[in-house]
Amino acid sequence: MKIGYARVSTQDQKLNLQTDALSKAGCEKIFSDTASGAKDNRAGLIEAIEFCRAGDSLIVWKLDRLGRSLKHLIETINLLHNKKVGFVSLQESIDTTTSGGKLIFHVFGALAEFEREIIRDRTRAGLTAARSRGRLGGRPKALTARQIVMAKKLLADPNNRVQEICEQFKVSRSTLYRVCRLEKTLGK
Repeated sequence: MKIGYARVSTQDQKLNLQTDALSKAGCEKIFSDTASGAKDNRAGLIEAIEFCRAGDSLIVWKLDRLGRSLKHLIETINLLHNKKVGFVSLQESIDTTTSGGKLIFHVFGALAEFEREIIRDRTRAGLTAARSRGRLGGRPKALTARQIVMAKKLLADPNNRVQEICEQFKVSRSTLYRVCRLEKTLGK
């Protein structure tokens, strides 16, 4: 029996392309997930693997739909192999029921992992370059140092209401207290 598995990463994405291809490939049952490929705990994938019996084939539209890391891909394929279940990736023309398909699977998996590592390295290099130019990134501070000093003075005066101070600086009560407390613990 041919069992299909489809996955998209976000709710905005649609499964139609994958499910259409899996149906066209002859899948009698299709399982799906809306989750990142990096997550190990995907209910649809677990159900699909549990549903598979010896002699079945688990079919995906593309290799990266099964998993993001080479380690996870290999673990999943080995799990299927131990259950005597084949694996087929339609886009990469991989079929692990053949020796050539097993070789291709390992090569494609290694290349996909290599590509992700290159992307991570480029991202780290870009962040380092931005930091060296003084760009820190991240969320802007809620209050400037001058505003914190003013807020602390206003808070010290019992005639001022906390809600009015928050409205004046356009911050929430918890932000106001957190910022003032941080300044106090840092000795400012």
